[in-house]
Amino acid sequence: MKRLHFSLLSLLLVGLLAACGEASQTTTSNATVTTITLGAYTTPREAYAKLIPLFQAKWKTDTGGEVKFEESYQGSGAQSRAIVEGFEADIAALSLEADINRISNAGLITHDWKAGTHSGMVSTSIVVFAVREGNPKGIQNWADLAKPGVQILTPDPRTSGGAQWNILALYGAAKRGQITGVPANDEAAAQAFLASVLKNVVVFDKGARESITNFEKGVGDVAITYENEILVGQKGGQTYQMVIPTSTILIENPIALIDKSVEKHGNRQAVEAFITFLHSREAQEVFAEFGLRSVDADVAKATAERYPAINDLFTINEFGGWSKATPEYFGDDGVYAKVLAQVQQ
Repeated sequence: MKRLHFSLLSLLLVGLLAACGEASQTTTSNATVTTITLGAYTTPREAYAKLIPLFQAKWKTDTGGEVKFEESYQGSGAQSRAIVEGFEADIAALSLEADINRISNAGLITHDWKAGTHSGMVSTSIVVFAVREGNPKGIQNWADLAKPGVQILTPDPRTSGGAQWNILALYGAAKRGQITGVPANDEAAAQAFLASVLKNVVVFDKGARESITNFEKGVGDVAITYENEILVGQKGGQTYQMVIPTSTILIENPIALIDKSVEKHGNRQAVEAFITFLHSREAQEVFAEFGLRSVDADVAKATAERYPAINDLFTINEFGGWSKATPEYFGDDGVYAKVLAQVQQ
């Protein structure tokens, strides 16, 4: 399956929709047509390509009406900022909680979006490595990424939620004493290890999809990425292999209705129905089909063979939650900025 680039299209769509800002319901001679605008991060695009037609059929059966979707996919941070700056998405489906919180803090989400099903999370994944067929560099764990001569791809944390997950997965494994040569709970040692890995990064792409696409073009020896990106690529015929580090972070992907948009568009019923559908067993099985770990306990159990347990799996709580982790690690004076500045000297 050939991956497609939608960044330019996404930007054009952002501008067009922001300029329009009109009601999202029209009536034809036969039925009411409701339009939903989805603003999402890049990696679940293939899953939504299957989920949206399923929901459209369900909506038709349940209401007799039609629902159309306008879709925009880009890096989670970039998508979040686009919405804050005027892209009138009805739904934000992003990589991490902090990007939803940015929208909420801007006053565009006025309800408690985490009070819903699965605490507002619609899927999960883990941070893993994509390596070349046969793993010629012998990449087995985090420590191998710091070896001289290893060329690494990872996205830019300033635009990509996946990149922030990557950095926290590395840093968490280091602080938990799960990386050879890095003592547990040693901040200086963890930062030194981060620096040694960043020195080997050859491309910081703006999003996780762009990063894995570059890897598919032959750039680099290893890509730090989402588990689902590799599974989708392999499903499409890519021959790269996945290496799961012994210690990694659980990626939790949120989804939220954007109140100010649906109030303007008059499509709350359809938007709420779509989000509810995404939490259904049918939709969760589709997410699992496209490489994402399910938040539904029954689906997770049924698909466990495809998604092996991790020896040392931790969550964002390891860093005190996103409200603490964002400024501490990704702020202007955060750990990542300081270490990157040292590397670039």
